[in-house]
Amino acid sequence: MSAGQVLAGTELAEDATPDGHQRAPAASRRRLPRLGDVLLPAYVALAMLYLMVPIAYTVAFSFNDGGRSNISWRGFTLDNWKNPCGAPGVCGAVVNSLTIGAVATVVATVLGTLIAIALVRYRFKGRGPINLLIFLPMATPEVVLGASLLSQFLNLRITPGYWTVVVAHIMFCLSFVVVTVKARVSSLDPALEEAAGDLYASPLTTFWRVTLPLLAPGIVAAALLSFALSFDDFIITNFNSGSVDTFPKFVYVAAARGIPAQANVIGSAMFLGILAVVVIGRALSARRSRS
Repeated sequence: MSAGQVLAGTELAEDATPDGHQRAPAASRRRLPRLGDVLLPAYVALAMLYLMVPIAYTVAFSFNDGGRSNISWRGFTLDNWKNPCGAPGVCGAVVNSLTIGAVATVVATVLGTLIAIALVRYRFKGRGPINLLIFLPMATPEVVLGASLLSQFLNLRITPGYWTVVVAHIMFCLSFVVVTVKARVSSLDPALEEAAGDLYASPLTTFWRVTLPLLAPGIVAAALLSFALSFDDFIITNFNSGSVDTFPKFVYVAAARGIPAQANVIGSAMFLGILAVVVIGRALSARRSRS
């Protein structure tokens, strides 16, 4: 008997049941899909559709030939993208939001990182209450924060304007930075810094060459979150901005008469830019993991 005949006989024996009947093919023995296998993808698809509909509306109406009122569709045009500053005040509001967000992010990230390191690595009097107070701006409603800050500025005889918005944004961004960086500091192994000290590195050198690079992912994440919160904030800004317009405030005021298409253009451009950054970041991360 040849080897091929022996293998064929073995396969037939494996496919046979104890009573001598042949087993059903593997394809026919495949289990039927469970209800969860159908509902979960459908739920994810509906959730993504729910999240993407407002963004799709914003992108679509950035091409609307709606004139001053951009409420109903009146025709396709590229003029809005050619002149995104066509609506009075829109680009000035965007510049204010960008600069306020940048200043608030830098200050809140620096101060928040130092506070997070101090709370995790050092023991000092009042450490417990400070840990509790850090969470208060995150848990307090923005209406309360905005009104309280406005009262404080007025009591100090400070006119609300650009810098009062910056101070207000630093205040609420600081808590998010501390919480984010604190989680990163808690996950670090102190033995790495001790090893740097054993190799005669000074505390400053250890911080710049060991601690800071290890904290960099958490610091970058905290900075991005801080900037997003600052750029997007309306309630606290509306209380403390005075006559200064930011992009969310401009959109809110313009909504009464129809948000101009240029605002949709700027929102769409920002979404596409952030999407490109995320895609590039994921591609670089996948490339590093493969290498």
